[in-house]
Amino acid sequence: MNKNLYVLAVALLALSCNLKQTQNTEEFPFFIPDEKPNRPLSAAVERNYEAYEHIRPEASELYTQFKYTKLDGFDYNGGDGTITRRDPSKVIFENGKYYVYYTGRKSPVKPVGMSRAKEATDVIPSADWDLSDIWYATSEDGFTWEEQGIAVPRPPKPQPGWRSVTTTDILKFNGKFYLYFQAFMEASGLRGDFCPVSVAWADSPDGPWHHTGKIVIPNGPEGSWDQYSIHDPYPLVHDGKIYLYYKGDFDKREEFKPSKIRMQGLAIAEDPLGPFVKHPLNPVINSGHETTLFPFKEGVAAIIQRDGQEHNTIQYAKDWVNFEIASITEMLPVAAGPFVPDAFTDTKDGRGITWGISHVINAGGNWRHTILVRFDCDLSQDVDDQDMKDHYYNYTPEYLYKHRLNGKQKKRIQQQTRELKNQK
Repeated sequence: MNKNLYVLAVALLALSCNLKQTQNTEEFPFFIPDEKPNRPLSAAVERNYEAYEHIRPEASELYTQFKYTKLDGFDYNGGDGTITRRDPSKVIFENGKYYVYYTGRKSPVKPVGMSRAKEATDVIPSADWDLSDIWYATSEDGFTWEEQGIAVPRPPKPQPGWRSVTTTDILKFNGKFYLYFQAFMEASGLRGDFCPVSVAWADSPDGPWHHTGKIVIPNGPEGSWDQYSIHDPYPLVHDGKIYLYYKGDFDKREEFKPSKIRMQGLAIAEDPLGPFVKHPLNPVINSGHETTLFPFKEGVAAIIQRDGQEHNTIQYAKDWVNFEIASITEMLPVAAGPFVPDAFTDTKDGRGITWGISHVINAGGNWRHTILVRFDCDLSQDVDDQDMKDHYYNYTPEYLYKHRLNGKQKKRIQQQTRELKNQK
């Protein structure tokens, strides 16, 4: 090589190294820049800029904290477990008032528990949702509710749902109303929590409801993720079709009982009564115990609470199929049924949500007592409530102490301490 060219190459290499060293030693700025700095970044900081809408959670439209309010108008028989209201539908506004539909059970005795399902009878429920019907209530303001009675009763045997109809959600399509629900044909706990989805329709949100008596979304083939359970049917309107999301209850291996994973699938139909075609990429959401979504901008957002690697997140899919984490938060509503004004409008600019109804299990310390509550939030393009955008809750010591060690854990810790003391 020509000596001059060699010297020039060495000089350029040294200059390049010096530039890289200068770049590498530049400190991250005190005031966090909105745009990604032109410097090497750790994977964590890189993720702040690449994975989320904003580097600051409070600047994201899909970040919120949740606040809860007790609902007036519901009696629970002193919380003895003989009355349950749970798994509310989306809230809709019709005839000048709000409507919500939910799993309702009023039995002479409380459930015996899924582990004792063989003791269940026609009047003794196994689980909190066993021997249930679909009830509904209306409200003038969203805080005080008046129960209107049963919307969809259990049909006669052997129709789908004869044992229990639960976990409903509502669709309005071409002027008619449809309630999709889990249709149980056995007591929960006999083999698991097995059921397909059925549907009823009406010309009015007050009914009368006509139970089709048919399975509208069947279980998958043997060996598939949804072979036994299709839970939480949740319909929205998109591209002129019904996009119905649902949860699969699966991965029940002996060594992992109970499973800590749930996933969500999607089935699409042009007619509310089907046929529904399951999406080839199912499951489309990898976490979440219940299924709660709402149109947002051109896509759809999902509240992902409990179960799976990505629980406690709000997720977004611009194409309604491929979901990404938009934000991470806490105290998400369980079995949330939000008020979604544009759920059925086939909007291309979803406005988001600000409130809804969810349920709380273990009310009053009774595991078989579940109640409905109101949640409020700011997951809306039309609201900027910075009081909903705090970064964390301050928990009292009394709240933390409720999550105490069990007896087995205490014995393990005591044994570890004894072993330490006996070491020489």
